[in-house]
Amino acid sequence: MSDWASLSPVLWLSLAQTAYMVFWTMLIAGVLGLALGVALHSTRRGGLLQNGPVFTVLNVLVNIVRPIPFIIFITAVGPLTLLVMGTTIGTRSVLFPMSAMATFVIGRIVEQNLVAVDDGVIEAARAMGASRWRIIWSVLIPEALAPLILGYTFIFVAVVDMSAMAGYVGGGGLGDFAISYGYQQFNWPVTLLTVVIIIAIVQLAQLLGNRLARIALRR
Repeated sequence: MSDWASLSPVLWLSLAQTAYMVFWTMLIAGVLGLALGVALHSTRRGGLLQNGPVFTVLNVLVNIVRPIPFIIFITAVGPLTLLVMGTTIGTRSVLFPMSAMATFVIGRIVEQNLVAVDDGVIEAARAMGASRWRIIWSVLIPEALAPLILGYTFIFVAVVDMSAMAGYVGGGGLGDFAISYGYQQFNWPVTLLTVVIIIAIVQLAQLLGNRLARIALRR
């Protein structure tokens, strides 16, 4: 039998740690990933800020980092995490590898959604005399807003998954709770409850993302 009187405080702490990791990762990587995606789209051939060398460097970086499994990435960047965060253990320390990985993934998703924007809309804005940067922020991104929202929703789910894997390296959170108090102690109800909580978080995020995307489409 599970001692829920003792486990409940730990569960709430783990939930708070997961919320902390996911919130700050989405905030940091959301901004950096958007900038990276805009840079990839704008500097590619035919882009508003066409620049072959810059695009090549950014594209190669994304292609190198994005396929790496997060559990390997988080250990591979350990020395850099130590340099930036001052430690490689704890909930705060995993923000660096989580944000770094999420930035590259978001960057590619943003680029792909911006590429889908009708070139005619951009050309019309240029014909009206809008500057390149104005076109990017006032035309390009708003036109791709609905798919971008869905893309960020997808990334939210991936970040929740990252936060669970962070438990393997002392990052805390629901993943660590499930491993330490569920799997390692053969306490399957604890593991099941953790899975249910994660599914609930993901479902709520997906519903909200779908709702916001529909609102954006009706603009």
